[in-house]
Amino acid sequence: MSWLWGNLNWVVFAPLIGAAVILRCPRTAVQRMQRIALVTTGLTLLLSLGLLTQFEAGEATLQLEQLRPWIPAVNIWYHLGIDGISLPLVLLTALLAFLACVGSLGITERVKEYFVLYLLLETGMLGTFVALDLFLFYIFWEVVLVPMYFLIGIWGGGRREYSAMKFFLYTLAGSLAMLLGILAVYLHTGSFDLIALRERAGADFPLGLQQVLFLAFFLAFAVKVPVFPFHTWLPDAHVDAPTPISVLLAGVLLKMGGYGFFRISYPLFPDGARWFVPATAILALINILYGALVAMAQTDFKRLVAYSSVSHMGFVLLGLASLTETGLQGGLLQMVSHGLITGGMFFLVGVLYDRTHTRDLTAFGGLGAHLPLYAGLLTFFALASLGLPGLSGFVSEFLSLLGAFPTQQLITALAIVGIVLTAGYMLLMLQRVLLGPRNPRWHALPDMTRRELVTLVPLLLLIAFIGLYPWSVLRLQAASLAFLLRLVGGAS
Repeated sequence: MSWLWGNLNWVVFAPLIGAAVILRCPRTAVQRMQRIALVTTGLTLLLSLGLLTQFEAGEATLQLEQLRPWIPAVNIWYHLGIDGISLPLVLLTALLAFLACVGSLGITERVKEYFVLYLLLETGMLGTFVALDLFLFYIFWEVVLVPMYFLIGIWGGGRREYSAMKFFLYTLAGSLAMLLGILAVYLHTGSFDLIALRERAGADFPLGLQQVLFLAFFLAFAVKVPVFPFHTWLPDAHVDAPTPISVLLAGVLLKMGGYGFFRISYPLFPDGARWFVPATAILALINILYGALVAMAQTDFKRLVAYSSVSHMGFVLLGLASLTETGLQGGLLQMVSHGLITGGMFFLVGVLYDRTHTRDLTAFGGLGAHLPLYAGLLTFFALASLGLPGLSGFVSEFLSLLGAFPTQQLITALAIVGIVLTAGYMLLMLQRVLLGPRNPRWHALPDMTRRELVTLVPLLLLIAFIGLYPWSVLRLQAASLAFLLRLVGGAS
């Protein structure tokens, strides 16, 4: 079974095979298509766990590589591989894709098209995290754009067409900047291979060129993270997307931007990265404080969680700006932790919206006594989001702050205010939803169903496990991040 277990090709393209099978199903075979999608995403999750069993955590080099000539005339290779930077994100993607697929069983409109696009989206996300050729990376990056546009525009609510178009245009604009950067890299070096490029980055790219190229890639990755002021597509897309797509949008797509910094911007343009550190630190602080302040002002439950993502992703930028091993560890762990926590929060928003058809926080109240399961889960995920010690959010944010403090004292001190603000808007949200007098409109609301619990309990367990035993993830990252730090020339 070595041809299957631990093989990156199967992990990336199993969802695409499932999409092809669904295409052959008649439109009326709804349950069959749902089962195929569940089996496909479940199998992809198992195959990704197979990567974990084959991975050697102490090695900084790329592992389980797949290397084939693709377009030899222009030196383009089909090159896949994983290291400690990409493996946690591959596992996160496979897990959230499976759980969101479970959450998608409630989709009743154009089921065939939905699951075909959904599985194509999963292939694009997984491919982005394992591609080691710039051309191939760009293909996977763009593959994600098309299904996400349709998934929001067709199955979303509210101003879904507007939100889908806004998401598409923002992301496409960033992608075009990245494409120009990729072309410049190729014309300067004659190579698209990320491994070869990072080994000779200092010699091949003088400072001025590194600065220009860093900015070109920064635009693409900043839109995805999203970094202020390129964030305005995110709340609209989240609010109008169906719940499972909001989970993937927050849990995975935002991480593609952060991953781009770790995989491309920092190792390929180390002098440019160091030159941009002061701006990165300032943008991190703006994200943390601005996102938290705007979240506090929201009365739309989903929009509150969306702006909280802007704030939490600021800690990823802060870790990157630290140029320390501890800070980088915290930034990468924050991407994993945020995916788990915010994915759970969006599931919980969807649970309430499915029952009440409103996201207005002022319309609730007193649900804690009536919906004990929901109240317990919402409280847990809210506490994880505000950084309660013993849960994953605390560890990742603490490491980002600890790593950044030696080099960015003032910004780190101000960033701590963001944690206080997060506690404020999360506790206010719990008060509005769970406490106080009960609105008589909701006296007959049912509590959580088994399907809804299936989507949330695995996330709860992982958040607690990583919070209590963070080395389970940190050990996977350590060698690769230490190697990255040597390339960039930061502090150990």
